[in-house]
Amino acid sequence: MKTEADYYALFEAYRDGELGVPARADLERRLSADPNLAQRFAEFEELTGTLHQYSSRLATRRKLHAIQAEIDAEQAMQEAPLETGNPNMPLLHISPVERKLRDFWHAHRATMMVAASVAVMAVFATLLGIEFWRANQKPGSLYGYQVLRREVERIKRNQQAMNRAINHIDGPKSPEELNPGKFSGTGFALTSDGYLVTSYHVIQGADSVLIESRDRQHYHAEPVFSDVAHDLAILRIKDKDFNGFGRLPYTFKRGLSDLGEKVYTLGYPREDLVYNDGSLSARSGFEGDTAFYQISIPVNPGNSGGPLLDDRGNLIGIISGKQMDAQSAAFATKSSYLMRLVDSLSAAGTSAPYRLSRGNQLTGTPRPQQIRKLQDYVFVVKVYE
Repeated sequence: MKTEADYYALFEAYRDGELGVPARADLERRLSADPNLAQRFAEFEELTGTLHQYSSRLATRRKLHAIQAEIDAEQAMQEAPLETGNPNMPLLHISPVERKLRDFWHAHRATMMVAASVAVMAVFATLLGIEFWRANQKPGSLYGYQVLRREVERIKRNQQAMNRAINHIDGPKSPEELNPGKFSGTGFALTSDGYLVTSYHVIQGADSVLIESRDRQHYHAEPVFSDVAHDLAILRIKDKDFNGFGRLPYTFKRGLSDLGEKVYTLGYPREDLVYNDGSLSARSGFEGDTAFYQISIPVNPGNSGGPLLDDRGNLIGIISGKQMDAQSAAFATKSSYLMRLVDSLSAAGTSAPYRLSRGNQLTGTPRPQQIRKLQDYVFVVKVYE
């Protein structure tokens, strides 16, 4: 198995023209066919280019130091007689032109040295900035990628809430019911005892989170863990009168799904639950990200955090976003990454053990029946800031 150093040695030989014709052609073929390898090569080019610029700046700085040393030596010779032992030998004289150059250097030496230091610091800042940018990239901050968190229509919904309050329909409303919140997405049950899953970008920046079921029941929830890199968040219902979801009808797939598999999702891009189906069109996501699937399902703001299931009722992903310049190209975090997160949290003892469902009640049943069983475990996630 090749290490990072092996790849860099290969890329350096390719860039310097040291590869033979067959090896060069083979590498170019692999770069065009393998997005991960192409990404490695791009990172290599970016890093080596920055380092070459840094090396060039260092060389310039060394030259400046050398010039300064020569000038200092010549100035010392001018200010003292040459010790040749011959009193008749004339002292060293400096021409007017050289004198002006020396005066200029002494007047601007501090500025030039500061500029050189700033250049060196800029290189290191660039390198650190590149790593920080990569570490913090997540769906929503990438050009061409649209997250599916829905901004609530405040005016319309506030008017409806005010009308209900004035007419005293269904009794008094809580402040959060009167305030529709700032954003909304979708979430679904992870365990029967009150843990849920949604996309991280749905609850990002939330002061409080409210879960709303299909029959308009509301629960206060709190984030217990977030995985920013894979756009995952785990929530827990904290209401004392919450009695559990009941047995979950689906199971979570730990392995990978196959290209062409029929898949479907439920979500809340509007007030009512919406069903959409399609197929798994790629085993990697936006720009070749292997933590995500690409699916041919039309999704809209509000679908983020919704479950992605296969024909057998296995949960295989979590809806995250879509590509803005491609019709029906959507992306979902793979369920295997959710399972790794749950396993690591359980092993670390950060909370009560996650009791996942082990029996699948959806396998072998028609799609409408699957949806009827599933819909009570999919929720609106309302975010308040």
